[in-house]
Amino acid sequence: MSKTTELAAKLRGLDIQNMYENDFFLTWDKTDDEIAAVFAVADALRDLRERNISTKIFDSGLGISNFRDNSTRTRFSFASACNLLGLEVQDLDEGKSQIAHGETVRETANMISFMADVIGIRDDMYIGKGHTYQQEVVDALKEGYADGVLEQKPTLVNLQCDIDHPTQTLADLDHVIHYFGGVENLKGKKVAMTWAYSPSYGKPLSVPQGVIGLFTRFGMDVVLAHPEGYDVMPEVEEVAKANAAKNGGSFTKTNDMKEAFRDADIVYPKSWASFAAMEKRTDLYGKGDFEGIDKLEKELLAENATHKDWECTEEMMSLTKDGRALYLHCLPADITDVSCKEGEVAASVFDRYRAPLYKQASYKPYIIAAMIFLAKVKDPAKAIEELEEKGKERKAY
Repeated sequence: MSKTTELAAKLRGLDIQNMYENDFFLTWDKTDDEIAAVFAVADALRDLRERNISTKIFDSGLGISNFRDNSTRTRFSFASACNLLGLEVQDLDEGKSQIAHGETVRETANMISFMADVIGIRDDMYIGKGHTYQQEVVDALKEGYADGVLEQKPTLVNLQCDIDHPTQTLADLDHVIHYFGGVENLKGKKVAMTWAYSPSYGKPLSVPQGVIGLFTRFGMDVVLAHPEGYDVMPEVEEVAKANAAKNGGSFTKTNDMKEAFRDADIVYPKSWASFAAMEKRTDLYGKGDFEGIDKLEKELLAENATHKDWECTEEMMSLTKDGRALYLHCLPADITDVSCKEGEVAASVFDRYRAPLYKQASYKPYIIAAMIFLAKVKDPAKAIEELEEKGKERKAY
């Protein structure tokens, strides 16, 4: 029995009907079965492609990407995922659209969706805005479909918002599952989600929030570490606490990076701005106070600079379980003496983990493809089996 056949059989035992014709906003909106289905489909698609079997389920159609913040990995992962399933990709460049002329969200959403099957949106810069914008787009799509304007409602995939980065954290966790030899081996593993120094300003909160909101579902002992004042959204901390209580792990907080690293199985040192600072920036942006934003940036850079000791060094790594914890990063990392003078991680640490980091990133196209697959295929187990049975070569060698 092939790996793909085993994964299809696993899918049949999961309650995932609600994923069909639905959207993917936040991981904690999804049930345990639905999260398991994303991993199963992602791994099946990867297995098929590695065996040179075509995974195209669409004969035509569009995947629309709208990146309201810069991106390399997620942008290309979305394009790869759409192509893997047989969709063409069109990027919405808001600067070249009629949005600048006052086109409404409702109008834009409908105008870009006539032959679209999926829309991926990244909107992570402003607290209280990104997730709300994505929901507004979905509401417009539902209305357009109900009114007969659209012949189908495209699925929305959250490619990062102000609250969560589900494609990133699910890819991270898929990497962790494979690294430790199965999801059953995650229980009791210590995860250090820690702040790290960066010479840049205003990095989103959605990665650390996504990690604590997802990893706590698997019985792991998750530690959130940051200097005083660099808090994340309190409502996401509540999600992490509830997950830990339900699944037998733990969720704790500390202002000591060494304490977080000590005996950790997994470390994820990553810079982010404080929730309070991001709220203030959003307020200033809403008022059009760009002078105030510039002043806030200078203040926060100065505050960051008082915590340069929050770096993932060889000394820090030596505190981890057997000195060999799995190092994770969403990339690009601020590498000391490489990409910046002082940063999140020492060059020697990053170099040692370079291949695993790139492997970590390689799961994202398949995770995104799985999200689309589960939203667009009524019987995903049957569809996966049929792809394997058909055995159409992706390319001739």
